[in-house]
Amino acid sequence: MEQKAFHLTMRGDHVGIITIDVPGEKMNTLKAEFAAEITAIIAEARRDPQLAGLVLISGKADNFIAGADISMIDRCQSAQEAEALAKQGQEVMAALDALPFPVVAAIHGACLGGGLELALACDARICSLDDKTRIGLPEVQLGLLPGSGGTQRLPRLIGVRQALPLILTGKSVRAKQARKLGIVDDAVPRSILLETAIARVKKGKVSGRTLPLRDRLLQGPAGRQALFTLAARQTAAKTQGNYPAAQRIIDVVRTGLAQGSRAGHDAEARAFGELAMTPESAALRGIFFATTAMKKERGGEAEPASVSRVAVLGGGLMGGGIASVTAIHAGLPVRIKDISLEGVNHALKTSWELLSKKVRRRQLTPAQRQQQMARITGSIDYQGFSRRDVVIEAVFEDLALKQQMVRDVEAHCQPHTLFASNTSSLSIAEIAAGAQRPENVIGLHYFSPVEKMPLVEVIPHLNTSTATLVTTVALARSQGKTPIVVADKPGFYVNRILTPYINEAMHCLLEGEPIDHIDRALVKAGFPVGPLQLLDEVGIDVGSKISPILAQAYGERFAAPAAFAAVLKDGRKGRKNRKGFYRYDQPRWQRKKTDASLYALLKVTPQARQSEAEIAERCMMMMLNEAARCLDEQVIGSARDGDIGAVFGIGFPPFLGGPFHYIDRLGAADVVNRLTRLTQRYGERFTPCDALIEAARK
Repeated sequence: MEQKAFHLTMRGDHVGIITIDVPGEKMNTLKAEFAAEITAIIAEARRDPQLAGLVLISGKADNFIAGADISMIDRCQSAQEAEALAKQGQEVMAALDALPFPVVAAIHGACLGGGLELALACDARICSLDDKTRIGLPEVQLGLLPGSGGTQRLPRLIGVRQALPLILTGKSVRAKQARKLGIVDDAVPRSILLETAIARVKKGKVSGRTLPLRDRLLQGPAGRQALFTLAARQTAAKTQGNYPAAQRIIDVVRTGLAQGSRAGHDAEARAFGELAMTPESAALRGIFFATTAMKKERGGEAEPASVSRVAVLGGGLMGGGIASVTAIHAGLPVRIKDISLEGVNHALKTSWELLSKKVRRRQLTPAQRQQQMARITGSIDYQGFSRRDVVIEAVFEDLALKQQMVRDVEAHCQPHTLFASNTSSLSIAEIAAGAQRPENVIGLHYFSPVEKMPLVEVIPHLNTSTATLVTTVALARSQGKTPIVVADKPGFYVNRILTPYINEAMHCLLEGEPIDHIDRALVKAGFPVGPLQLLDEVGIDVGSKISPILAQAYGERFAAPAAFAAVLKDGRKGRKNRKGFYRYDQPRWQRKKTDASLYALLKVTPQARQSEAEIAERCMMMMLNEAARCLDEQVIGSARDGDIGAVFGIGFPPFLGGPFHYIDRLGAADVVNRLTRLTQRYGERFTPCDALIEAARK
C-alpha cells in the first residue's frame, strides 16, 4: 500500500490535525501528486459536522516544508508544462484559503518556498522560537519566482515595502523577525507550538491584519510608482541584468497590486513557466543539485574518525578564521598556537567580533557568546596538543617552516593525530616529505575571509590514507564548508584557474585600459568584484608568490607581465597596507576610487579602448581554457566539482553555472573559435587546449 504524506487526526474537541510527513525523506518537500492528497484529506475532515478547524503541522523533527521538489520543475519540457505546475499549486492554495473554517499553520524548522506559500494560504501562522525555524521565499536563488501565490499573498499580508526585498533576495528570516514583519501571528517555544495553534483555531475566523497607513499608501497608485521605480533601479544595479527572475518578480507583484489578485496569479504562473525554461534558471538549479549530491559524498570508502578536539597553528587572518568556524560551526574545542600572545589574541578577537555581531542582531545572547568563546583557548607552546585529533596549520607560505610544523606536531601529538596544511601553493607531498606518518598529512585550503567563503579544497598527496581523507572531508563539512577533493598539483584547482584570469586583467591594464573599466567589465559579466579589486583584497604580495610557481610548472602562460614587478617594488600589497590598485584613504561610504599614481608607475596612459564585453571575454576565456586542462589532467574529479569550486571559491557567475556548464552552454566549438581568434590577436597564451579541441571535434 502506498504511503501518504498527509495524515489526519481528529481530536475530541473537533479540531483536525493534519500532519505532513513525506515518507522516506529527511525533509518535507511539496510534489505535484500531493494536490489530490490535500484535497482528499480536507474532504475527510469536513465529514465532521462540528469541525472547528484545522492545524497543519510537520511530522519531521526539524522542518515544516523546505519548499517544492526542484526535480519536478527540472522535468518540465516547456514553459506551458511549468506554468501548469504553478497553476496546480495556486489552485490548492486557493482551495485552502477559501475554507469556511480556520486553518492554522504550526511551523517548526524550515518553512521555505512552497512551504511558506502553503502557510500564507492559511488563516494564521504560529512558529516555534527555535533556531532551526527559518521562513522565506528563496525561489529567486534558483532563477525562479514563487509560483503558488507567494508573490500575491505576501505583499498583501505585510505590505509591498517589506515583502518585495524578501522575494527579490530570497533571504529567510528567523522567528522573531517573522513575527515583527507580520508574516507569523505568534512565535512561541516549541513545547507549546501545537496547543497555541489549536487555541488559535478555537478563536474562529478572524479578519486579516490591517496594514499600517504608510504601507497602505505605498500600495496605492502614486506610492506604488515610486516604490517600483526604486526597486527596479536597485535590482538592475545588483544583478547587472544577468538574473531575469528579479525583474519578473517586480512586474508580477506590480500587476497583482494594480490589476487585482486574479491578474496577479495569472501573471505569476506565466512568469514561473517562462523562467523555468531560461538558461539562467537551468544553471542555478544545476548548482543546487550539485551541492545537494556533494553533501552525500564522503571522499572514500573508509569510516571517518571521530574528531572531538582541534588545534590551529598560527593566529593570523587565516588561523583566526579557521579557529572561528571550527568552534562556532563545528562546535569543537579549538586550541590556537602562535609564536606570540599577540597572535593568539588576534585570533580570539576574530571569533569575539563574529559572535558579537550575532549578539547585536539578537541571534545570540551574551551568555551564548561566552559559551562559544569558551571553546577557544590559546598558547605560545604545545601545551594541550597531546589530546588533539586534528591540527590545522595556517602559518606563512614557507616550505621549511611547514615541514618543521609537521615534525613538531608528530613530537607533541598522538600517533592518530591528522595534520592538515592550509596552503595555497605548496606541494602537500613536499610538506609531508620528512614525516614519520605521511599518511596522516593532507592539504586543506581555505579561502579568505574564511568565515564567509563557502569552499575548501581538500588535497590528499599520494601517501595520504583514505581514513585521513574522509575524516578531513567530514570535518570541513562540519565547519559549514563545501569541500572539493583536488589533486596535489601546483595551484591545485581554484588558484590555477584564477591566475590566468587575473594575469589577463593585468595585460589589459598594460594596454592602457583603466583599472575601474576592467573591473566593471567583469562585475557586469557577473563576478562579485573585478579581478584587480580581488587582487587588492587577497593581497598583491600573495598573488605574486603563486604566479612563479605555476609558471615554473606549466609554462609561460602563467607568468605575470614583467612590468608588474614595479607594483611590488613600490610596496603595494593591496587593502592590507592600504596601497594597491585602489585608494583606501576615503570614508567607507564613498565609492572606491582607483589609485591614479599606478598608471605613471606602469608607464601607461589610461584610456578605454575595448568594450566591457571584449575585456570580460579575454579574462573568462583564459579561465575556461585552464579549467578544461584541470579536468583533463584529473586535478578535479568531475566537471561538477570544477563548477562548484569556481562558483563557491572565486564567485564565478552563478547564473552561468560554473566554467564547464558555461562551456556546454556555448558549445566547445564556439569556445575553441573564440580562443583561436584571441590567439591570433593577443598571442600564444590563448591557444585552446587539446581537451577543448577534442570536445569540439566530437
